[in-house]
Amino acid sequence: MRARVYKSTGSWYTVKTVEGDIYTARIKGIFKIDGITSTNPIAVGDWVNIDLEEGGEEGGMMITGIGERNNYINRQSPSNKYQHHIIASNLDQSLLIVTLKDPKTSQGFIDRFLVAGESYHIPSVIIFNKGDIYRTKEMDLFKERKEMYEAAGYKVILMSLEKKTGLEEVEEVLRNKTSLLSGHSGVGKSTFINAVVPGSELKTQGVSGWSGKGIHTTTFAEMYDLPLLNAHIIDTPGIREFGLVDISRQELSHYFPEMRARLNDCQFNNCLHINEPGCAIKKALEEGKLSLDRYVSYGMMLNSIEEKSY
Repeated sequence: MRARVYKSTGSWYTVKTVEGDIYTARIKGIFKIDGITSTNPIAVGDWVNIDLEEGGEEGGMMITGIGERNNYINRQSPSNKYQHHIIASNLDQSLLIVTLKDPKTSQGFIDRFLVAGESYHIPSVIIFNKGDIYRTKEMDLFKERKEMYEAAGYKVILMSLEKKTGLEEVEEVLRNKTSLLSGHSGVGKSTFINAVVPGSELKTQGVSGWSGKGIHTTTFAEMYDLPLLNAHIIDTPGIREFGLVDISRQELSHYFPEMRARLNDCQFNNCLHINEPGCAIKKALEEGKLSLDRYVSYGMMLNSIEEKSY
């Protein structure tokens, strides 16, 4: 039978068949997929083949095969920096929920997430939550961030789950698509799922007072159906850091859309846009056509992968 993976808890998977039946299944044998070195052979969002387990418990299912992935998005494995962990697969888009207060999401985190999405050809939408607690300082910063990211080609939405504002706009973005939902712990992912998924009632927690960081409430990635929107969302564990995986220094600028559009104008095709002559990126920066904040993010990412060899 053909089924889709809705939840992974290590060695066991919750799958749902195309007929709507839900089973718990485990892997038969060892899966090696396209030479991918990851800590998890099967991810939420994967299409798999399942069969009744011979000699097993009644109703037990085995995953006997995995379908070809349209795409996937990953992060650096917490246990091995040379391996990666696939967060989810077969995505139409990713929704990154961020906040400017309680907790504050850094621009560096947002930009790393966007680069990861670009590298796997997954469109990203940035949702600024908790708009109800933003004062003048935060609203001014939101307007700056909105202008900066929209200039780079991203959709930006201001939302307040507390006041139920911006939610309809987000729901329209979700319609007819499979979306990855991500962001730091404490930004309101579980509250968002409770608002859009009938009967989900996920446990929600606030922000740790002493650290100002969110408290993890999601342990494993899990997919939810949105029947009224003909859509699915995949919730992910709160990610405090989002490392760049398998991206070389030479490739990095290709994953900044506003830079990518100008790369052919550089004098040298191996330009890193730091101090090379005839650099179209530096020229656009000087002319105010590119965001300095985004360029600084690019430079920091470039330095973070400087010592890697590809």
